[in-house]
Amino acid sequence: MAQRRDVTITWAGIEGSVPLEVAYLEDGPPDGPLALCLHGFPDHAPTWDALLGDLAATGFHAVAPWMRGYAPTAVPADGLYQTAALALDALALADALAPAGRPAVLVGHDWGAIAAYAAVVHRPERFGRMVVMSVPHRAALASRFFTTPAQLKRSWYMFFFQLPLAGMAVSFNDFALVDKLWRDWSPGFEPPPEHLRGIKDTLAAEGGLDAALGYYRHLWNTTRHDPRLADAEAAGNGLVPVPTLYLHGADDGCIGTEMVVSDELKPLFPGGLDVEVLDGVGHFLHLEDPARINARIVDFLTAGP
Repeated sequence: MAQRRDVTITWAGIEGSVPLEVAYLEDGPPDGPLALCLHGFPDHAPTWDALLGDLAATGFHAVAPWMRGYAPTAVPADGLYQTAALALDALALADALAPAGRPAVLVGHDWGAIAAYAAVVHRPERFGRMVVMSVPHRAALASRFFTTPAQLKRSWYMFFFQLPLAGMAVSFNDFALVDKLWRDWSPGFEPPPEHLRGIKDTLAAEGGLDAALGYYRHLWNTTRHDPRLADAEAAGNGLVPVPTLYLHGADDGCIGTEMVVSDELKPLFPGGLDVEVLDGVGHFLHLEDPARINARIVDFLTAGP
């Protein structure tokens, strides 16, 4: 059974790094290899409850943080939400929870996937394997994004979130937009009401919604980026040196399957890449069919070299 813990992290090698209090769920032996699981939007750490248990059963120290700004993790004093900040958080967590070179693997969904790509490229020695879901490598995604009208239509929310009044609209009527995104992105799936309630409470915490929208505002407005993080930011477009499993739901209403082209992805993964587009699931595939998805993740992470 996953338990909540807290840890204060700072970024290694970044002068003036501001400490961040991070809340996380953990399961499994603390001295086991670390399996760090990063959530996306609109979601939070309990999205990994089932996977944490499955990973713990195989001996992993399975950990799922609330990402920066998502309560009960603190709203960062530096106000940074660019990809580099998310990646450096993942690396700092790994260093704090798996010190002295203890083995670690990385799992990321949605924004968690974006952070994972940058983390493993920026410090390839830190994570031995990676599983990413629902968002392809940024370099491949960028090459198709603006030339695919259907995807531009699906991504309306990214542009909407740039508007000053977006926060008011997102929170209106008990975060009804969150319900809509889940319906649109995972058609036919009914998430447990308590899961959606938990997400809404996270976003409703002081500064939480501004933080979640800040991820998108930093993505599209590079003037918000901190120049100290330039190397880590560039890593998000770099070649991935570790064995990677990429999973995508065939019914994903957030990022269409036409954005997932194996022949375009594989050159970006010299460490090896398995790509699977799975029938019967959408964007939140790990919640829609946890038995199937978690088994595939655990099999990959426990495979030999």
